[in-house]
This record gives sequence, C-alpha cells and structure tokens, in this order.
Amino acid sequence: MIFRRFAALLATVAGLFLIVPAASTSWAAEADRVDARFEIFGIAGLHVLTTRTKVEEAADRYAIAADLDTRGLASVFVDLTSHSEVHGRVTRDAPYPFDYRANMRRNGTNRHYGLDYRSDGAVINVSSQPSPERPLFVVAEQQIRGTVDQLTAYFIVERQLAQRGACTLTVPVFDGSGLYNLRFTDVKREMLSADGYQNFVGPSQVCEVVRQDLVVNPDRNEDTYRRGKIWYARVIAGDRMVPVRMEFDTAFGTVTGYLAELRGPDVHLHLTRE
Repeated sequence: MIFRRFAALLATVAGLFLIVPAASTSWAAEADRVDARFEIFGIAGLHVLTTRTKVEEAADRYAIAADLDTRGLASVFVDLTSHSEVHGRVTRDAPYPFDYRANMRRNGTNRHYGLDYRSDGAVINVSSQPSPERPLFVVAEQQIRGTVDQLTAYFIVERQLAQRGACTLTVPVFDGSGLYNLRFTDVKREMLSADGYQNFVGPSQVCEVVRQDLVVNPDRNEDTYRRGKIWYARVIAGDRMVPVRMEFDTAFGTVTGYLAELRGPDVHLHLTRE
C-alpha cells in the first residue's frame, strides 16, 4: 500500500513541477538567459525530483523550457523524465505564447502534448493520442480560447511581481492534459532564513496559488496539486522575480522545492546544502 501511495505522490509531483533545459531559438545569441535548477523533496524529506528551467528573453520574444527527472529511490517507484517548452512574445500587457510542446515518459509510456496559439485567442490542440485504449483528453474549442500553457502562466506572475509588487491574478490554463484556473493571491512579505536544505537569506514575497479545475481529466495519472505557497525573491536584475522556495499540499502529503542553483547575466548562485 505504501509503495502505491508513493508512486501516486511522484506522479502528482511530476505534474506540479512542470512549472517551474534547452530551447532552440534563432535569436539565442541576442537573448538574456537565466538557467535554474530546483530540487524537490517529498515524504520524510526524500529527494524525489530535479527540475531544470531556462528562460530566454530578447526584445519582445521569450522562450521557456523545463526538464525534470526522478532521483534516487524515487525512480524505483516511478521512472519519469519530461521536457516541455514554449515560445512566444511579450506584449505591453503580458506574455503571449505562440506554441507549446511537452514530452513525458513515465515507466516506459510516452505522452506528447502540443498547442498552437492564434492571434484571435484560438488554441489548437495538436497533442498525440497516447493509445487506442487511452483516448486524447478532449475539450471544446470555446473552452480553451484565451488560455495559456502553465510555463507562460508562471512567467506572467513573475513579471507582474517585479513590475507591480503583487501577484494577485487569475490565469486560465490549458496544457493538453488539464483545463484549469491558476489563482494567485498575495500572502505577505517574509524575510527568509537558511534552513537544513537551503542557505538562501533575504526578503521574499509569499504568494498562494490555488488550482481550480474547469474540466476534470478522467486520467487520474494526471492528478496534481490543489493549493500551494511560493516564496519569490529578486535574485536577478531585470523584470522577473524568481521562486526560491515552494510548498504544495497534495493528496499524498506536502511537497517542498528549493532553488538550488541559478545562472544569469552577472550572477551565479549555489543555494542548497549539497
């Protein structure tokens, strides 16, 4: 029983930390690039996942990519690797995606998700059906109009925090496997201290995020978090704040994440106790 619960927890964590790699762009040489590595811990402090993200910005364009894979004992229960990326443009109001792709391999089974975005708000689902026995998760065209992918959703909030000092916002998200709102609200400002995992010390903005499902995916392997807290800090120059700590409540216990390493223009941080 405990093994099944642990495997379910890992599947949940995987869906969660496709948030927060290598995106190939023709303008990479011009772009400001920030690479980050996060370490994720689950039951009894067990190290379960490593996730790496890369964000590139140049003029009015952006590219975000994220990779994750299970670590240590966790891979015995769920052998998981995943890569997702989005390309888009930054408008005066907010980032707007052009295309989103995600590939996930879990215990030998591959899933491929793809979304294309039109200027009129339409979203074209070009995801691949996993198998005849497991049909593609289908929602109506009108339901996903105006949505963004989850990578862009968090990018929007990071930019808003840096520009306005507040994260309160609701972002409609469709990522090929779920249709939901992400509701962000301000909690408080907090001076973070070092702990047993991370040596970061400094001011942060705490934001709560709540996931509100609009259409429930019948594939329970796609279950993820319902509520969490993210500690954002200004650790790089520019128009984004970066999550340095995360804590999410799941049906299988609390999951925590720590920014372990960050590289960007004129900055290179090692933050975890390794």
